[in-house]
Amino acid sequence: MTTNHKGTALITGASTGIGAVYADRLARRGYDLILVARDQQRLTELATALTAKTGRSVDTLPADLTHPIDVERVAQRLRSDASISALVNNAGVGATAKLVDSNMEAMESMIQLNVTALTSLTLAVLPGFVQRANGLIINISSIAALAPEILNGVYSGSKSYVLSLTQSLHSELADKGLRFQAVIVGPTSTQFWAKAGQPVENLPQSWVMSPEEMVDAALVGLDQQELITMPSLPDASDWQNFETARLALRPNLGRNHPAERYLTTI
Repeated sequence: MTTNHKGTALITGASTGIGAVYADRLARRGYDLILVARDQQRLTELATALTAKTGRSVDTLPADLTHPIDVERVAQRLRSDASISALVNNAGVGATAKLVDSNMEAMESMIQLNVTALTSLTLAVLPGFVQRANGLIINISSIAALAPEILNGVYSGSKSYVLSLTQSLHSELADKGLRFQAVIVGPTSTQFWAKAGQPVENLPQSWVMSPEEMVDAALVGLDQQELITMPSLPDASDWQNFETARLALRPNLGRNHPAERYLTTI
């Protein structure tokens, strides 16, 4: 338990798995909490347990972020509550079936949750953060953002969006006193996989990290001022090499003539 009060953290997808672990760890770090998820009973049970363990104030805000009305309710809380100093965009859903075998309604719901809701909540909290020159946004991405061929392309695309948004926000607002982190999560032992159509028990267990280890590693990365944290990556220089190669493309991304290999001769 800590007496150092860091404001309030709003966490989406907070009732189980990664979100619940973030709730525990941030409460222990001195944050009061607002827990957002669909299941009010689970939220209440978690809030009661966290208050008993940490002494922090824990509020619950039941919401289904696949529904725009519920997203707006959470966004309004983010706009109006000046105590909020951190947002953890954790809520998300995946898919393992190939796109050709997927249901369009399910894909639209995924985009709503993984992209649209996350963007709405981020935009809702940013003006207050900028005004107060203080704020932290943690966005949960996925290894699929870097390896789109391994899972459903809509899911991979949604997590690429999360990564790109985080990098862009850092570029825009880091000098305003705001902090951003994208956590690139590998297979984690949560309900996510069962909901995506592939029980985690079916994966090689050497791939699967516990949510506790994943979140603890991500918070170490946050303490080390990382913008991008990959808990499973053994050598951080691999990411740096990837970023160096990406940035090396920038001077040539726009030119007034095509590259020579595209020129034709008559």
